[in-house]
Amino acid sequence: MVETVSVVIPTHKRPHYLARSVNSVLAQVDADVEVVVVDDNLPCSQERLKTQEIMKQFENDDRVLYILNSKPLGGGLARNKGIEAAKGEYITFLDDDDIYLPKKICTQLEFMKKNSLDMSFTDVYLHNDRGVLVEFRRHSYVNSWANEELLKQHILHSLGPTSTFMIKRSVLIEKGAFMDVPMGQDFMLMWRMIESGIKIGYMPGSQIIQYLHDGERVSVGSNKINGENSLYKLKQTKMNMLTQDEKKYVKFRHYAVLSVAAKRSFQPIDALMYGARAIFVSPIYFCKELAKRVGDKNKAEDKPA
Repeated sequence: MVETVSVVIPTHKRPHYLARSVNSVLAQVDADVEVVVVDDNLPCSQERLKTQEIMKQFENDDRVLYILNSKPLGGGLARNKGIEAAKGEYITFLDDDDIYLPKKICTQLEFMKKNSLDMSFTDVYLHNDRGVLVEFRRHSYVNSWANEELLKQHILHSLGPTSTFMIKRSVLIEKGAFMDVPMGQDFMLMWRMIESGIKIGYMPGSQIIQYLHDGERVSVGSNKINGENSLYKLKQTKMNMLTQDEKKYVKFRHYAVLSVAAKRSFQPIDALMYGARAIFVSPIYFCKELAKRVGDKNKAEDKPA
């Protein structure tokens, strides 16, 4: 028996990318999939009308469920609507501008079943608008699946993004799904799942491409800056778990992430300011992270077709 996996895709103001995302799920091999598209556009808006037009090409495919929200709810609550409507035993997530590679679902589901997991996460490829790999984000530092160790690594590195997660639907319903926050929804979900004591495993490798572009998304702009500051305050409540050197790394990484966010938001002065703070906290970590990014990008050349 092959379990059904439901893929929840919230969409907001990006109808031009949506069909690519949906088709990447429908093209999964050796998998029984359901695609749940949650339209979070304002009713009667141009984005809603364009999204409805795009979704017409899937109206005769019984694997696709299209939900139209009566008002915009935001990413977290829109995903929760999809979870409620999903029929699959397992749930995964995909942003409306990203794609799954063909074996994403079958390989992750097999990994989940083999290890009797409630939840799993993977690595992710980051591409620019031209389809060029700019980063291979790996969680190679994860050496233990013990919940305390996972929480520690989540504080240090962030075990995401959302598109890498696969979770039993029953667990999401029981433990509660996404929180209504403007940014950091994936971080908060993983934090709460770890603290709930469920069995979580890390599957190395990526079958996901996340695109970085100039379009509207919560990972840029003031949402990102304010959200990262809020997450940093949350992390500080668990600093007793960390060594002094690890605490320094968390502070360094906080400013480094803010620098990247400011750069992607076309705020060069803020990017330089945050970057300078990161270097001031630890020049050594700055050099190590720079070398790691270059190395990871080179190693990603063996990406599956």
